[in-house]
Amino acid sequence: MDEDSRYEAVRSRDGRFDGEFFFAVETTGIYCRPSCPAVTPKRPNVRYFATAAAAQGAGFRACRRCRPDAVPGSAAWNVRADVVGRAMRLIGDGVIDREGVAGLATRLGYSARQVQRQLTAELGAGPVALARAQRAHTARVLLQTTELPVTQIAFAAGFASVRQFNDTVRTAYAATPSELRAAAFRTRRRPAAPTAGIPLRLAHRGPYQTGPVFDLFQHEAVPGVEEVSGRPGGRTYRRTLRLPHGAGIVAVDERGRVPEAGSAARPGGWLEGRLHLTDPRDLTTAVQRLRRLFDLDADPYAVDERLGADPELAPLVAARPGLRSPGAADPEEAAVRALVGPTAAEELVRRYGKALDAPCGSLTHLFPEPAVLAEAEPHGALGALAAALADGTVRLDPGADREEAHRALLALPGLDAATAAVIRTRALGDPDAAPPGADVPDSWRPWRSYALGHLRAAGRPRAR
Repeated sequence: MDEDSRYEAVRSRDGRFDGEFFFAVETTGIYCRPSCPAVTPKRPNVRYFATAAAAQGAGFRACRRCRPDAVPGSAAWNVRADVVGRAMRLIGDGVIDREGVAGLATRLGYSARQVQRQLTAELGAGPVALARAQRAHTARVLLQTTELPVTQIAFAAGFASVRQFNDTVRTAYAATPSELRAAAFRTRRRPAAPTAGIPLRLAHRGPYQTGPVFDLFQHEAVPGVEEVSGRPGGRTYRRTLRLPHGAGIVAVDERGRVPEAGSAARPGGWLEGRLHLTDPRDLTTAVQRLRRLFDLDADPYAVDERLGADPELAPLVAARPGLRSPGAADPEEAAVRALVGPTAAEELVRRYGKALDAPCGSLTHLFPEPAVLAEAEPHGALGALAAALADGTVRLDPGADREEAHRALLALPGLDAATAAVIRTRALGDPDAAPPGADVPDSWRPWRSYALGHLRAAGRPRAR
């Protein structure tokens, strides 16, 4: 987009571009999302940024009215397979908080200086600034939705010290942590107690077809790890999560929400849920993994425009605008399940899964780790896949190179091309994966995963 098209998006409060870019107003010192309902600023006073971190780095603070830090992530990070795209997925997963910039660079196969240079050149902010903006958002969510002590929130959000936490929050929101919490108490109901879990608003852009997503999750659910309860239209998906610092249990409702009356210029909405964590430091990682699972950062406008131009797909797209291509909350788990199927996956959970310290209804276990499976089931295709995942021969983390991972999967004994394609779609979140031998025209690129999803939803699958 050039500046003319960006300003037109701001002038028309076009929510399709929320998260794709941000704008700041020099006369107020505030940055916003394109759909901000405030009075449109004069064009000479507007600056544009690729990320919230870049706007914060330039000295602007977040608008309290449109909450630009709460927008869906850019769809580009799902599609792009280059270093910047992979880096953004890793930063979203919390890698810098856990491993630092050096760990991020190692995972990408570049030097820290190269990563810094590429991110800064394209996004206007380096990895540390991007991670800091993410920490500030996590801190705001915890301050305004829970009663966790402020000191505990500082470290749970990934800050190294309370002073750094206070300084960053003041810079990002022009308010102290205590003021942010007090404002939430004045305008909404009292924050939840820590034992009640963390309420979630998982934002998405454009329409979202929850029915097919929950149908798929219900069909695939592995007892002990997942469950879908309720009737279509009002179901709740619940599952356990293995996270870097502990375990989690999440519940997400099928019935989504849209902005209140008067916000029609901001198309989109959110899924509501609740997250229970054994360690609050896992909040950012858990939310990002849920976003990948539900494909919440997709750009349905771009997908539907391309696929809707195809005569075969046009009626399917019209019937289900905004259909998503679900990913995985745990890519290694998804790979194992793609290989063995749901019945064998249930048996693996029963025999090798780690029991939760406090079971929650039918949720009793975490899916077994690859290292555990590699030791317990060392033979056959499962043993080969588990060993490759455990030793890093096959990498499926958010920063993995999809082509390299695909080649590594095909090199494993007993793992066929069809299974590799499923893993590429779900575990690696590739929007353009297609099974071998399927009649999938190139005109559906780069959204072949979505095209096949439309065919499956219509009962016309062309492959596994």
